Amino acid sequence: MNESARSEANSRYVYGIVRDEDAVEFETDAVRGGERVYPITHGRLAAIVSDVDTTDPEETDEDAKRHDEVLREIMEHDGGRTVVPMQFGMAFESDRALKNVLRGARPAFRRAMRDVRGAVELGLKIVRDEDDAVDREAVAAAVDDELAPLAEDAVDGDLFSDRLVYNRTFLVARDDREAFDEAVARLEDEHDDLTFRYSGPFAPYSFVDVHVGAQ
Repeated sequence: MNESARSEANSRYVYGIVRDEDAVEFETDAVRGGERVYPITHGRLAAIVSDVDTTDPEETDEDAKRHDEVLREIMEHDGGRTVVPMQFGMAFESDRALKNVLRGARPAFRRAMRDVRGAVELGLKIVRDEDDAVDREAVAAAVDDELAPLAEDAVDGDLFSDRLVYNRTFLVARDDREAFDEAVARLEDEHDDLTFRYSGPFAPYSFVDVHVGAQ
């Protein structure tokens, strides 16, 4: 195999960044047919990666799902890990290229890790029946009164449909997850004329703002 082919075959696909002490390695169904994820460390940071055969992976539905599932496995490994998630498609041609990014973006990664430490992302959409009239502001106020005290942060999503009454994403500490689930269940009982679409846990994409370029 020539040098170019070896380099391509040994590219590193990055799922997320953890502290070096939280580095994990396990077998799983990874992106583009990978079978194992493992850490590439630099200083006190570790990128959790798998091997891929390209630095420009195509985003298929199957691989997008694998990306999210690997992140969930990292988050839930051995009692829980704080992970700064990367968007789909971050692949590097060598360990050196990846370590250069870890070094250059270290302050941003460490700030992001502090912001989401010990927390997961949960989403809630509330939908009305087509023919029902609903006071959106009143529903939103009632939901926020219940959920906001149990969350560390929240961001609003677009009300992209006339039937969508509420759309918000929450950053919730693992220790508060059960109480948050119970609060959502109570709200669903109280507003049984509405449809609740509760999702997660996800890696905290909505609360991380670190931009790096693949190489």
